[in-house]
Amino acid sequence: MKKILFVASEGVPFIKTGGLADVVGSLPKYFDKRYFDARVILPKYMCMKQEMKDMMHYRAHFYMDFLGQDEYVGVLEAQYDGITYYFIDNEKYFNGFKPYGDNVVEEISKFVFFSKAALSILPVIDFRPDVVHCHDWQTGIIPVYLKERFAGGEFYRGMKSVMTIHNLKFQGVYDIKTVKNISGLDSSFFTPDKMAYFKDANLLKGGITYADAITTVSQTYAEEIKTAFYGEKLDGLLRARSKDLRGIVNGIDYSEYNPETDSYILHKYNAGNFRKEKIKNKRDLQRQLGLVENEKKMMIGIVSRLTDQKGMDLVAYIMDEMLSRDDIQLVVLGTGQEQYENMFRHFDWKYHGKVSANIYYSEELSHRIYASCDAFLMPSLFEPCGLSQLMSLRYGTIPIVRETGGLKDTVEPYNEYESKGTGFSFKNYNAHEMLATIRYAEKIYYDKKRDWNKIVDRAMAMDYSWKVSASKYQEMYDWLIG
Repeated sequence: MKKILFVASEGVPFIKTGGLADVVGSLPKYFDKRYFDARVILPKYMCMKQEMKDMMHYRAHFYMDFLGQDEYVGVLEAQYDGITYYFIDNEKYFNGFKPYGDNVVEEISKFVFFSKAALSILPVIDFRPDVVHCHDWQTGIIPVYLKERFAGGEFYRGMKSVMTIHNLKFQGVYDIKTVKNISGLDSSFFTPDKMAYFKDANLLKGGITYADAITTVSQTYAEEIKTAFYGEKLDGLLRARSKDLRGIVNGIDYSEYNPETDSYILHKYNAGNFRKEKIKNKRDLQRQLGLVENEKKMMIGIVSRLTDQKGMDLVAYIMDEMLSRDDIQLVVLGTGQEQYENMFRHFDWKYHGKVSANIYYSEELSHRIYASCDAFLMPSLFEPCGLSQLMSLRYGTIPIVRETGGLKDTVEPYNEYESKGTGFSFKNYNAHEMLATIRYAEKIYYDKKRDWNKIVDRAMAMDYSWKVSASKYQEMYDWLIG
């Protein structure tokens, strides 16, 4: 039995701020339990919902030297969906109304404490993993610690580490003196070939340098981050470690995202009956959001953080041109930069009945948008993997994406001459190239309805469940453990 330990700053259903939590909470369930014992360690944040805390029971506690003091480390345990979760309890570090704060020094202290505690509890819970799988900068110091202070202990000898980059933009950077003090690492670790990052220290760089294997969340993103444009100044290191770097696309939970059983949608449907049933969800959504009730109008959805990274500057550039001329409806759900929130509110006012701007987040409404819209717009500047396009494919809502990262890997562009493709895509980060692609999709929708339905058939037949991704992670673990 091979033992795998996930260490991360969030995981569903206990705490979630983004896609990282979906990966950590979903992936371990899909490993072959005959060969892999996968467990998860998370912080016990005070902001977790009480119903989540009620699932945990006390396992042990001890005191650990950190920043020259004996700090309390409580260990709690919970079972969920057949997976064992452990939680590091310390109210000094994990207080607050949200999991992440704005003070960089406090964040680095919090997650270095968490990382050291996560390794320290292993003998206490009597679990010796073959592989410690770390996620993003918050756990970047674990591969460093495994080669440094923990390497001398018999218990930790030979333990391998994997570093998964969910978004290279976030790295855990601060001045060397402060990080050296917090981590307890000596000066030899803060050289340019290790954790030094110009004049600062970089925790994610430490993880990438010392991990035995590195993964990121799509094959295209794994190639992109070796270039200067996407590499966030770590492209040289990633090129140097390219033999140990692989891209494995994320999946989604097909039991949660299933138009046949989804409790959030009023009219269930599948690949066999979507032609009759899916349109009923569109009528309901038009009524719910105050749009013109016309089932024949092409409805485009956006469920996104409203930021530059998600391509909202491109959308802003063509909104008036598109809405004044094109026979479409646009439904938006999300929050983000104030300029984009206000822009969508403005166009909701200007083109009321044609645009619905929902500047908040709702799990229920997101599912209804996936189930009701004809197309889904996702024009990201960069997108390590992206989950929304996988959800839209699952619901037969055709993605219109920019060819970057996971969007390029998961959406095959429509080819009308060969009757292939599951969506529409454009290459350059250009607003009018995006608009031309949207209008091409409109043309197929209105003029070639039979072809459009065949695209939906192919989209709904794709398998981006975790089962496929899990097998690729298992291959990597086998290669690492030998």
